[in-house]
Amino acid sequence: MMLIEETTFADAALPVDEFKAHLKVGTGFEDDSLQDQTLVTFLRAAISAIEARTGKALLVRDWAWTIYEWGNPLGEAFPVAPVGTITELRTTDADGDATVLATSLVRIEADMHRPLLRPRGTHLPHVPTNGSVTLRFSAGMAADWAGVPSDLGQAVLLLATHYYEYRDDTALSDGCMPFGVTSLIQRYRPLRLTMRAGQ
Repeated sequence: MMLIEETTFADAALPVDEFKAHLKVGTGFEDDSLQDQTLVTFLRAAISAIEARTGKALLVRDWAWTIYEWGNPLGEAFPVAPVGTITELRTTDADGDATVLATSLVRIEADMHRPLLRPRGTHLPHVPTNGSVTLRFSAGMAADWAGVPSDLGQAVLLLATHYYEYRDDTALSDGCMPFGVTSLIQRYRPLRLTMRAGQ
């Protein structure tokens, strides 16, 4: 399986002014925008980290998902959520020849954590021998920052602040995430179901 982010969001979509206020960065100076690119970098890093932990795309963009073998031909979980629309479905054979299929062959079964790609018939499209199926789709919680859930927006600001304040500290452990951030994102994290003992 391979997931590629085909489009990204513009810097203008990021809450730079809100981040400045959160950091209590002084305003009213001629060089107010001097740090903007640095702040954008920390915001993007925080968004990426939170998306990785939750499996949710905060801002809508386009993705390409390539599958080499279905885990379950009756339904496959999307690698990111929430899913909007499917824009292309195609197969590629072992020689690299692509065949575009009708997107009406499949449907999206909506779910907060694990939306599923379902067939409209009996099975998902056949994966050619030594080939692949590629699905292009849009996914994301909001088209702009104003539509991002407030708790996730706050988590981004807290984590970006953490990165900013400890940007010169090399002693932090890998994957360090403050408790406040983990609390805010907890309900968005995928549920992990396990079989009970004896079953």
